[in-house]
Amino acid sequence: MANVAVVGAQWGDEGKGKIVDWLSERADVIVRFQGGHNAGHTLVIDGETFKLSLLPSGIVRPGKLSVIGNGVVLDPWALISEMEKLRGQGVEISPENLQVAENTPLILPVHRDLDLLREKAAGKAKIGTTGRGIGPAYEDKVGRRAIRVADLGDEDTLEARLDRLLAHHDPLRKGLGEPAIDRTALKAQLMEIAPQILPYAAPVWRTLAAARKSGRRILFEGAQGALLDIDFGTYPYVTSSNTLTGMAATGSGMGPDAVGFALGIVKAYTTRVGEGPFPTELFDADGQRLGERGREFGTVTGRQRRCGWFDAVLTRQTCQTGGVTGVALTKLDVLDGFETLRVCTGYRLDGKEIDYLPTAAAQQTRIEPIYEELEGWSESTFGAKRWLDLPAAAIKYVKRIEELIGVPVAILSTSPEREDTILVTDPFAD
Repeated sequence: MANVAVVGAQWGDEGKGKIVDWLSERADVIVRFQGGHNAGHTLVIDGETFKLSLLPSGIVRPGKLSVIGNGVVLDPWALISEMEKLRGQGVEISPENLQVAENTPLILPVHRDLDLLREKAAGKAKIGTTGRGIGPAYEDKVGRRAIRVADLGDEDTLEARLDRLLAHHDPLRKGLGEPAIDRTALKAQLMEIAPQILPYAAPVWRTLAAARKSGRRILFEGAQGALLDIDFGTYPYVTSSNTLTGMAATGSGMGPDAVGFALGIVKAYTTRVGEGPFPTELFDADGQRLGERGREFGTVTGRQRRCGWFDAVLTRQTCQTGGVTGVALTKLDVLDGFETLRVCTGYRLDGKEIDYLPTAAAQQTRIEPIYEELEGWSESTFGAKRWLDLPAAAIKYVKRIEELIGVPVAILSTSPEREDTILVTDPFAD
């Protein structure tokens, strides 16, 4: 059986949590491989809502192993808080069903402080981060001054790591008019949290290698979306990690041949949170209707999402850069009742038609979408579980999206509920 990587193919918030949860029923191991607790996955199971930020979506399923890989930046306090909240909802969490890679870098209070200070200082040039320290933590990782999970188990190593960390952060804080870091207090916080985190620490790469060798199915769970990728997203309005399928390998300690089927999650329309270009954004009643019907508010931040028509140009581009095998189309039911739907099939830039989003920021701001109109439908698609349950116009809409993005729809989601899903192609099949 093939392993499966689930990645967002738009600007995040595509409904990855539900799809990963749905797929995890047939997986043995579920791996988060990048991002931090800025990600938000909402699961609705038998009417109960679970909101996850760090923990893999498979944690709510008994008998599954959940893994936080080395590509993640981990806020240990946020992790413990999330675990306690889920335990309050009856979810069992122990080292038997959760492992954290020993080489995972930590998000510290100093990272959160720096994140907020720099956004404030940037003024109109702010990026719109979640203020959770994700970017500064990744900066320290590549700057070779991060404190990692394994360091919590050795006080001498922790001392050396703190020296290097503060040698960088204290001058930054001084330049922003802030006092130096209280080294004693920071070390005490880390020593206090260490016994709560270390029981979950493991050489995850060995665990995953053994799982693969024994034929167990592995599901890789991405966060954010391809258009927020640090290399291929709408830079600088992006996240601080690679969000494409390739990161599943390096963010977990497995080779690229272990990934298998790449499932891109795509909304039937388009949304984005925060600053940055958005060619098909709507500012009219249709945009408001999409936001209200789709309940478009961020799981983590609560920020209202910007809404627009489906952008086939961007989705085709992200499917190519991400090596997407098939897509899971979500929130089709939000389009119920629209008399006419529009899909972006190309762009106009300075009078010329182009079929991709250019990299240059100035050009991105001058993009004009070229639309194709499609017939809407009045019937409800909410909760549909078979193709036969869908209106003819809805099927035509899905088929047209397939044609435009050049990738088949493998899964169709028609509500937040786990079982309201139409399986077209089994991602786990060889």
